[in-house]
Amino acid sequence: MKKTGGRVGIINIGFGNVVAASRIIAVVAPDSSPIKRLREEAAERGKLIDATQGRRTRAIIITDSDHVILSSLQVETITQRLSAE
Repeated sequence: MKKTGGRVGIINIGFGNVVAASRIIAVVAPDSSPIKRLREEAAERGKLIDATQGRRTRAIIITDSDHVILSSLQVETITQRLSAE
């Protein structure tokens, strides 16, 4: 984790929404059945965050706090931003 000026690195996940890079465990595509189940279970537990602004979900971010975040950016775009961080 890179820190600059005492701040934790943040990643833009689209439409001005950001996530602390240090909290991200995985960035996955939303197409498989296990990931769809994970999304549904997170919604039931109140741990689903929709950051798509009504657009199609193209990536799902899983955090260490057990939150599941939906993003309309491609998985590759988010991982490139994480790598640049």
